[in-house]
This record gives sequence, C-alpha cells and structure tokens, in this order.
Amino acid sequence: MTILFDRDIQADTDGAPRGALIGSAPTAQRELRAHLAAHGSVPAMDAHAVVRLATDSGLTGHGGAGFPLYRKLEAVLAARGRAIVVANGAEGEPASAKDRWLLTRRPHLVLDGLQLVARATKANEAYLYVNHRLDVATLTDVLAERQRAGLDRVSVTIVTAPHAFISGEESAVVSHLSGGVALPRFKSPRVTERGVRGRPTLVSNVETLALLALIARRGAAWFRALGTTDAPGTMLLTVSGAVRGSGIVEAGHGTPLTDVLALAGGPSTRLQAVLLGGYHGTWLSADEFAAAKLSRSDLAPLNASPGAGVIVGLGDGTCGLAEMSRVMSYLAHESAGQCGPCLNGLPRIAAQVKSLALKGGDRRAVDEMLRLGELVVGRGACHHPDGSMRFLRSGLRVFAAEVELHLARRCSRTSNDLVLPTPITR
Repeated sequence: MTILFDRDIQADTDGAPRGALIGSAPTAQRELRAHLAAHGSVPAMDAHAVVRLATDSGLTGHGGAGFPLYRKLEAVLAARGRAIVVANGAEGEPASAKDRWLLTRRPHLVLDGLQLVARATKANEAYLYVNHRLDVATLTDVLAERQRAGLDRVSVTIVTAPHAFISGEESAVVSHLSGGVALPRFKSPRVTERGVRGRPTLVSNVETLALLALIARRGAAWFRALGTTDAPGTMLLTVSGAVRGSGIVEAGHGTPLTDVLALAGGPSTRLQAVLLGGYHGTWLSADEFAAAKLSRSDLAPLNASPGAGVIVGLGDGTCGLAEMSRVMSYLAHESAGQCGPCLNGLPRIAAQVKSLALKGGDRRAVDEMLRLGELVVGRGACHHPDGSMRFLRSGLRVFAAEVELHLARRCSRTSNDLVLPTPITR
C-alpha cells in the first residue's frame, strides 16, 4: 500500500490498489511531538536546495490546476521585491473536504512545507488561508507550539477565507489578503510578480506544501517512485455520492479510477455517471469512468482531469439533469459578477437548465443553452464561466437520454435524495 500521510510508506508489491481510505484515520498529528515521531524533523536546506527538490520531484499543484511548483518558485525569485507566501486551504469547492482533513489531521506537514517555500523565496511574510469551517483556535495553538519550539523562521498569520466558491482562486486570495474583496481579477500581472500588496507572492495549495515537506525528508527519488513517470506521487481525493464509504482517499497517480472507488467501498448501487474534478470538472459516463485512470494525460481525451480531487458517484435512481440544474444555479450565484459572462450569461443559462429540469421544454432551449455557452467561454474575467460550462456540456452529453425524457415531459428519477451539495454562501 502507498499511504503518503502515514509513517510507513512502501511500494505496491501484491497487486493491491495503490492507496487507502484515510478519511476516518484515528490518528491525528496536531501535537508537535506526534508529528515529529511520525515524520522526523525537516532537514536543513538552503533556497537553492528547496527549488532543486521541487524540480527533481516533479511536484505539481494539488489545488486543481496542476501547475509545477518549481515554476512558481522560480517566478517569485525572478520578481522584484520581498516575497510573501500563502498556504491556500480555502477549499470553496462544496464537494471537497481533503484540505480540511489535512489541516485538521496533519497541520504540521502543511506548515513545514510553508516554511520551506518561505525559505526558498526569501519571504518575510507567510499566511495560512483557511476554510471558514475550520477551528482557527486549534490552528493557533499549533502555530504557538511551533513558535515555542523555534521551528518557524517566518511567523504565520491565519486568515479565514470568505464562504464562497471562488474565494480560493489565487488572485481572489491575493485580493482578500491585500484588504480587498476575495474576487478573481484579470490575469495580468501574475500574482508571482505582483501579489499581496503589490509584492511577489507564492500561493500554493496546502496538500502541495504537505507533500513538499515529506519530499524534503525522503528525497525526490522516493516521490518519483510513486505514481507514474509523468505524474509522480499520490493525491488526496474526496469520494462521495453512491459509494459505500464516503471519505478521503489517497491514491497514486495512474491508479485505475475503479480502484480509487474501491478504496471507498465501491459503488453502493449501479452507477450511471461520475463527476470528476468538482463543480468545474467533467461528468463521465459509468463506462468512461471504468476505463480511465487517475492521470491528467489519460483523462485529457475526455476533456477531464483530477481537478480539485473530487469524485462523486451518481446512482441510477437519481436524475442527472436535476443535479446539474441545482449546481448550475449555485455556480451562477457564486460568480464574481464583475464581467458580462458571469453577470448575465451564467444566470440565463442556469434558468434554462432549471426550466428544462422542472418543466421540460423543446429542443430549441437546449440549443440556446449551448449557444449562450459559446458566448461566455474564454471571455470572463476569470475561469469561472469556462469551468461552469465544462460541467454543463459534459452533463448534457452524459445525460443525453435524460434530456430526451425531460423534453417529453418525463423523468427517470426514483429517488428524491440530493447528491451534490449546493450551500448558500452569501
């Protein structure tokens, strides 16, 4: 078994699924003594050594985009001004809980990684940007214990992210930490050049930082031995929906997606589809999911990716169109509302999906959804419209038979259970 966030790590030799269900793991390492007993101290290394470690390991971001960490480090080092580093645990994605699990169960790994990137970028400010559901008092105690032990070269400030889907987008993070509203901005300049209060800023997902802390202890070759050649290591995934054991799963890149689902007990009923990557992710049919692996390259032909590490199984008794309608309404509500595609386009599209799901309609309504989608993709102030349309388009394809039923004023629903969470945030 490959269990990255536990003490003993070994390669697969018995054909077992490459991973484990860890969401219910009884052992927390909030106390520094337990953390050091499990993982040991972070070895001393200079800025060059940290950048080299990130480069040689092939570590990429685990917040959704999969951007190589070493490139962020190099960009911040090349920019003018004293750097700022941010551990991003906002996790505004409603179907994800892996970052909260990590900050609750393994906070010291995250903070070790944050100190490593602070050292690499010569930063003198560090922030821990966390989900609103987290117990900040406990994290404050964790930081105080580290300060007493003299572990942190740079003091860390905890900031709670606003309760919103887009609050974790890196430019929204920077805006909030600069005293503004947590809204994405147009992409130029990059936050690595001009971030918090105009200073070069490295924003990295908390899982990425935790992995860096482990790689620092065990070496780049150790990490490369896990996963695949083009996607080393493992990742955390939140598995829910029509599965027997919803929770946090850790699996190596390249693992068959059916094996990932098996780590959560397997399907609890016959699956009709699976949402992969979150609400900016992609719907896959049950057959597509069964043939795919946890790999960006393997999923690319399906216009899919692991994204935010979300897998939601949808059983046969659930109306996929109704689930899509609720999420599209949620995404329209959660937009920044600062450009035409979000302010006008997404609400109109969401209203049409809702009308089709509730009342049926004619084929022209479906054509109009897709036409409006063409008008919003690639034209927003951020990627929110693009991700929302990826979700919708893939759903219209996978649930094509359900769409036909609704056009005929019928529905396949046999269960009233709501699968995808759609919290009201503001």
